[in-house]
Formats: sequence, structure tokens, C-alpha cells
Amino acid sequence: MRKQKSEVRNQKSECVEHAGRLSARIAPARSVLSALILLLALFASVSARPAKSSQPGAGRLVPQAMRTRSAAAAQAQQANTPEEIAAKQAALVTEFDVNGLKVLVKRREGSLTVSAGLFIRGGIRNITADNAGIESLMLSASTEASTHFPRTRMRSELARTGTVIGSGVNYDYSALTLATPRRDFDRSWEIFTDVALNPSLTKEDVSLVQSRLVAALRDDTDDPDTYLQRLQERVAYAGHPYLNRAEGTADSVARLTAQDLQSYHQKMMETSRLLLVIVGDLDANQLKARISAAFGKLPHGNYKPEPIPQIAYDKSTVEVTARTLPTNYVQGVFGAPALNSPDIYPMRIASAMLAQRVLEEVRFKRNLSYAPDAFLRSQGANIGGLYVTAVDANQAVQVMLFEIDRLQRGKTLKAGPEGPVEGPIDLDDIKASVAGYLTNYYLGQETNAAQAGDLAQSELIGGGWRNSVEFINRLRAVTPGDIQRVAQKYMRNMRFVVLGDPKAVNVNVFTGQSEGKF
Repeated sequence: MRKQKSEVRNQKSECVEHAGRLSARIAPARSVLSALILLLALFASVSARPAKSSQPGAGRLVPQAMRTRSAAAAQAQQANTPEEIAAKQAALVTEFDVNGLKVLVKRREGSLTVSAGLFIRGGIRNITADNAGIESLMLSASTEASTHFPRTRMRSELARTGTVIGSGVNYDYSALTLATPRRDFDRSWEIFTDVALNPSLTKEDVSLVQSRLVAALRDDTDDPDTYLQRLQERVAYAGHPYLNRAEGTADSVARLTAQDLQSYHQKMMETSRLLLVIVGDLDANQLKARISAAFGKLPHGNYKPEPIPQIAYDKSTVEVTARTLPTNYVQGVFGAPALNSPDIYPMRIASAMLAQRVLEEVRFKRNLSYAPDAFLRSQGANIGGLYVTAVDANQAVQVMLFEIDRLQRGKTLKAGPEGPVEGPIDLDDIKASVAGYLTNYYLGQETNAAQAGDLAQSELIGGGWRNSVEFINRLRAVTPGDIQRVAQKYMRNMRFVVLGDPKAVNVNVFTGQSEGKF
């Protein structure tokens, strides 16, 4: 039981993070731990090869039974083609419909925990500037108490079972989430569905949560990194629906009332607006009756999400906000392919390659910044970009833009007899980048909560949940030509924002009008 509760605590916020955060950066640094895990994965992938005589123990006698099992394992491994592996992963997911509510159940045999998410489609398309933040506040306040589980009783039940009920929002959808030990799923499901369908949303509960959210929103300008993101949003999403943040503003959230939340909840509780995802060691056929009992009486509604406009810029710009700081905070973004676009796969690899090159050139070679980054978000209307904090912002940005130019020319740096030399990107470069990317990807998919979030993201904005199991095969199909093409198509006309010293910013450098070679 202690192990189950510990696992739930470790993953309690991951499904919420998938719902509330599609903008996580691909970490440019390859930690020692990640490198070791990658090496172990590579060793495992070639474990069926004959051992060289120089390896320790190569001359030891191996029992015939062990050799037979090893040969069988090697044959089984070879029989599992990428397509077969994807098919096996897809077979773990059961899809069905309950009165218009789409349900995805992924079975992970032997898992000691269960994660679930009730996702609301639409995101910022459900709100206006006047009520921005209403979905976030409604979900947060709903977790305080429900009709059959008042505050005290709910807290007692959740603490007793080690269950966590949370919520999260982003530009494209939101979620009410559950993480619980498998042995307590029956009771936790009862609480979860009551919270989802019958939240109390009393004036007292709403006021309590509202005060916390407003205080957090008013602090946005205190932390330079957070403030930089707010400044970037105003520039990146000008004239776009994303300009209305799902979290709202301090003023918009402060105006909301308990009655507003109750009315909004009733509007959202239509099966055509919802998606339910459950991951754990559960039988989908047994769950179907339970889900029907809980959600089968909801109105169907006729919700159909409108396509979100994609983001593209026609020129580079720079906006500087003056603030006395020890360093300058810089971020620039460009329009990127949506998650349901075929270009997203080469763009993932191109961004990962750029992140590694930026790290090497800006941090390791020149020591201009501790954590420079190149990132690609995961949104319905997507963006990618560069991030750096540096005293010499001009040199740091110039180096980063040169690395983009290198990708656009289809080049990268390679080891030469007298040091690194520029050469064409080849399949070996892509394989190395894919291996590093997949290491981080697999680490991020360890928990049920993460897998539930991944299924939901693919289903809601990624062209369907089946794309989540085809993801790896499509990454491995990327070619050098694909890398160069997407770099040329998307990594251009960047919108920069700078928080720091205006005198430290040369606009010509940021807009690419000042050339340099490194």
C-alpha cells in the first residue's frame, strides 16, 4: 500500500501538466543520467549480436538451454518490426462511446496505480476576454467538495486511499484528473465522478480558490522568466485567439462568481464536449458499465470544435522591456507545424538538433549563458523558438541564429582530424538525435498519468490517439532533406522579446541583418 501511495504522489501532477502545459521545452542538456540510460538502451538493442572475444567472459561456457533461449529471444526481437510494435501498443487501447462520450482505456498489466482524465474540448475557444479563467477556476473549485463528498469527508477519503484529484488547463483543452492506487479505484472513481458531475461550487469554496488564483496571477511580473513569457504571449499571439490565456488575468478571474461557475459547468457537461481517458490494470469491458452509469445520462449536445488559426509571421521584430537585472532575458518564437501536420516529426528532430548545437556553442564553447535553449511546443496552433539569458545578448542571439542558418543549409558540425568541421547532415546525425530525443520521451512516459495525457493530446489536437503509437516510427523515417526543408519553412521571421537593458540590444542582430560567422 505504501508503495502504491508513493507512486501516486510521484505522478500526481503529471496528467495535470499534460493538460495544463503544452509548452514544455525539449531540454537541451543531456544529463549524465540520461546519457547512461541511452547507453543502456543501445546495449539492450544490440544484445542479440555475437559477443566479441575481447569482452569479459567471452570465453566462458554457456549452457545449451541458455543459448537456445537467447537465440529464441533474438528471433522474437527480430520478428517485432516497428509496425508490429506499434500495432501491439495500439492493441492495448480500447476505444468506445457512451452516449457521445468518447472513452479511451489503456491497459497496463501489473500496474499498481490508475490514472484518469476527463478532458473538456475547446480550451480558449470556450471563453472570452471577459470571462477568461472561468474554466480553470471552475475545475479548481470543483475539487474542493461535491454533493456526496463535502470538504471534510472528501479530504478524509482522499488521504486514506492516497488518491489525488486535480485539474489543469491549456490553450486547447482542460482536464479534471485522478491518480489512485489500483486497490482503491472503486472508491476513488465514485469520488471522481461526483466531483466531475456534482461539484458543490459554493460561494465559500469558490472564494477560497479564487483568492489563491488571483494572488498568483498578480505575481506574474515578479519573476523575470514568468514575466518574459507574458511579454512573449502578447507579441506571439497578437490578433490570435490564444491572446486570451486559459488561466485568465487577475481582473477577469476576480470578477467571476459562484453562479457564473455553476452555469458554465452545466454548459460544459455535454458528452460531445468531453473525452475520458483511463490508464491502468483495468478491464475495459468491466469499465464500460461503470462509465455508462456515471455519464450515460448527460445531454449529448452538438459541440463541434472550430479549427484554430495557425501562426505565421511575415517579418522579424524585437520588443524590449526595460528592467534592471543582472542579465538580459531573451526569447524569440516562430510559427511551427501543428501536431496533426506531417511536418511535426522532422520539426521535432530539427529542434532537438538545434537545441544541442545551441547548448554547445553558447554555453560550452563561449560560456555566454548557463541554459540556452531551442524549443518546440505542443499546441493546436504551434510555435517554436529560442531562449537565452545573457549579459551579452547580441553575441548569444547571433550565435543561435547562425545555428538556425546552418540547419537551413542542411549542415552541422562533425568531428574532424583537427577539430570540428562543417559537413552535411546525414542519417547518422539523425539517428543520434532521434536516440537522444527518444530517451527523454521514454523517461516522460513512465507513469500512467503521462500516458493518459499523451493519449488525450493526440486525440484532441494531434489527429487521433493512434498517432501516439506511430510517433516513434515517424520520427525514425525523417530524412536529412526533411530537416533542411522544415528549418527553411518554419525557422524564420522570429518575434523576439527582451527583458533587461535596452542598450544591450542591437535590433539588427536580432532581426538577422547583421551577419556573423562562427
